[in-house]
Amino acid sequence: MKKFFTAIFSAFMILLLTACGSSNAAQMDTQSKTLVVFFSANGHTAELAKNLSATIGADLFEITPKVEYTSADLDWHNEKSRSSVEMKDEKARPEITGKIENFDSYNTIILAYPIWWDMEPRIVDTFLESYNFTGKTIVPICTSGGSGIENSQSHVQKICPAATWKNGKRFSASTSKDDLKKWYDKL
Repeated sequence: MKKFFTAIFSAFMILLLTACGSSNAAQMDTQSKTLVVFFSANGHTAELAKNLSATIGADLFEITPKVEYTSADLDWHNEKSRSSVEMKDEKARPEITGKIENFDSYNTIILAYPIWWDMEPRIVDTFLESYNFTGKTIVPICTSGGSGIENSQSHVQKICPAATWKNGKRFSASTSKDDLKKWYDKL
């Protein structure tokens, strides 16, 4: 009889420890939060970011310029357009509005932006300099008509060296939700 109760007690303890271990794993997952942050001047990157956020269940934050970009501002053929002038000046930092509430609660930031002149727009630099990314993981993603993410990724890492960076990826704005989910699951 003593062996029987010992066996029952041992089985109960194993179940209890297993349940506690599962509970801790589930608790860690709920504590790890992801935020998709995006800047989009023409809506292409916004479409990508919104689809990604909805697909992975992440919160969403838009980097909003204090002074909105007009189509004339975005005319890359005009050397005097706002975007051309900003991209020629590495120290340019267009003002942004809004703040991320509870920024400290996010562990992973997926940073989405278009490629301008083979780089991230300067307003993205403004964003990166506005927060303390120590202990955070940042994953850059971009939309582009032809340029890759490599130059911009190297540049944003220099601006924000306190973060842990994962290799980024270039997407089209129309990337399917299934493809976004597959990419995210491999991070």
